[in-house]
Amino acid sequence: MPSTLLSRRDLRFLLYDWLDIARLTERPRYAEHSQETFDAVLDLAERVATAHFAPHNRAADLAEPTVDGDRVRTIPEVKAALDVFAGTGLLASTLDASVGGMQLPHAVAAACFAWFQAANVGTSAYPFLTLGNANLLLAHGSPEQVDTWVRPMVEGRFFGTMCLSEPQAGSSLADITTRAEPQDDGTYRLHGTKMWISGGDHELAENIVHLVLARIPGGPPGVKGISLFIVPKVLVGADGALGGRNDVVLVGLNHKMGYRGTTNTLLSFGDGGHRPDGRPGAVGYLVGEPHQGLAQMFHMMNEARIGVGAGATALGYTGYLKSLAYARQRPQGRPLTAKDPTAPQVPIVAHPDVRRMLLAQKSYVEGALALVLYCGRLLDEERTAPDRVGRDRARLLLDVLTPIAKSWPSQWCLAANDLAIQVHGGAGYTRDHDVEQHWRDNRLNPIHEGTHGIQALDLLGRKVTMGEGAGLAVLADTISATVHRARQAGGETAELAGPLGAAVDRISTVTRRLWAGGDPEVALANASLYLEAVGHVVIAWMWLEQVLAVDAAAEAGDTGADADLHAGKRQAARYFFRYELPRTVPQFDLLASLDRTTLEMRDDWF
Repeated sequence: MPSTLLSRRDLRFLLYDWLDIARLTERPRYAEHSQETFDAVLDLAERVATAHFAPHNRAADLAEPTVDGDRVRTIPEVKAALDVFAGTGLLASTLDASVGGMQLPHAVAAACFAWFQAANVGTSAYPFLTLGNANLLLAHGSPEQVDTWVRPMVEGRFFGTMCLSEPQAGSSLADITTRAEPQDDGTYRLHGTKMWISGGDHELAENIVHLVLARIPGGPPGVKGISLFIVPKVLVGADGALGGRNDVVLVGLNHKMGYRGTTNTLLSFGDGGHRPDGRPGAVGYLVGEPHQGLAQMFHMMNEARIGVGAGATALGYTGYLKSLAYARQRPQGRPLTAKDPTAPQVPIVAHPDVRRMLLAQKSYVEGALALVLYCGRLLDEERTAPDRVGRDRARLLLDVLTPIAKSWPSQWCLAANDLAIQVHGGAGYTRDHDVEQHWRDNRLNPIHEGTHGIQALDLLGRKVTMGEGAGLAVLADTISATVHRARQAGGETAELAGPLGAAVDRISTVTRRLWAGGDPEVALANASLYLEAVGHVVIAWMWLEQVLAVDAAAEAGDTGADADLHAGKRQAARYFFRYELPRTVPQFDLLASLDRTTLEMRDDWF
């Protein structure tokens, strides 16, 4: 039976027929690979996710982590699965061979990791955070830091976190107060509290490598005075051997609606709970130069934002497949035109409204998956394109797409999970089916790694205006190139190009209109609406790209299962262009009016 985690046929279509990932093997970095090796790691990911991650997804949700003294307890299946994952080498899938990596393309790695996110997003969060931590240190750490901390993470012996938020600051990092006091031996002693730290404490690995934002006394105020430190849970000697506990203390666990398999913690640094040498403070090691911490942390944060979008996509996708399987086997009612009340009931997939809900889900999750993999392809271009112009262009386009890739799946694949519950009817509102947990797990994704509103401010306030509008220009030019190809294709494909071309033009004119008045409060008051509208245009672009790939396959003579896959792609594209893209017209109209309704609302009026 086909998997209800992800569709391997869809992944094959997106990676090979659309993104042409196999051609990357012509580049030196990927020369040791082939489509066969890509298929082999995709097979491995599907097998391990299915056999070791999916079976305990419900159990980890029902038995969330607890604290026993100063130790965090998780169900044993979590560590067992992570040990298997470490043995696959997938944690280092995209890393350089020099540090034990496979040097896989990012797009292939994203497809592999999606299997684990769909199977068990809680357990998969630990390697997800660890990989981001390792990538940051590879980019900004010293060779000694790479040897001490990254190599054990690549091997799966150490796990990693990111420690940004504090109870009094939340997302306002300019207000963090954790301080790092320099020591004579070149280390620092950290004092402060960090909140909402995913993976912040557990017994799943030998050590936890915290990346902590803190202030060095005497530094500039605000975000310009933030530095980045490695603060391990367990100290490590010069020979790499584990030593005593660092002064990092678990204050408590946060009890979440979903995503329960991942510990989420309040941590105290330097409160005297585990003084390694009798002196106050948690031992920390500066990464790079002082006062560059936020810029360095964005290396991990931007990677995490795309990863959050990928997780939201995977949860939406598995919910869609499970509701589809349910609709095909659940008999209920008869066709509207049936006259005989004694006739056999039909599967609910035969009912038009159920097909509407399934088609909406399909358009959301397959569009989002295309965007996530496209972002992976841009990472590959940024790293390996043969000329600097290509690399710079990929970097700029990825910068613009990152807030969309984080937030659009987090909003609309959550909507897909909502529809999956509805397809199940009353059964969907019980714990007897997975779809209610998928909705609860997915509800975190519009919040963490920068809320929907923060991503909106990033898109409208920075990304589309950076470089005197270079970010917006590269997005518009890239989508317009797809529109041009579609118009040349003729037929229905050309018909789809029309509304997408008009929507791209509206993005440009509305963006200029918002900023023309020079009042950032007015421009940004409805930034979330802007993000939603631009996100819908981007997903429409993803669908037109897929239709063009289907056109190419049709010219080659698609048959059998591929013909059904391609027909389904065309229908989902029709749905998105007819039911979803038109939403953007009134949204852009409202944005262009410079409406002040939300801006002028007063606290006393609520």
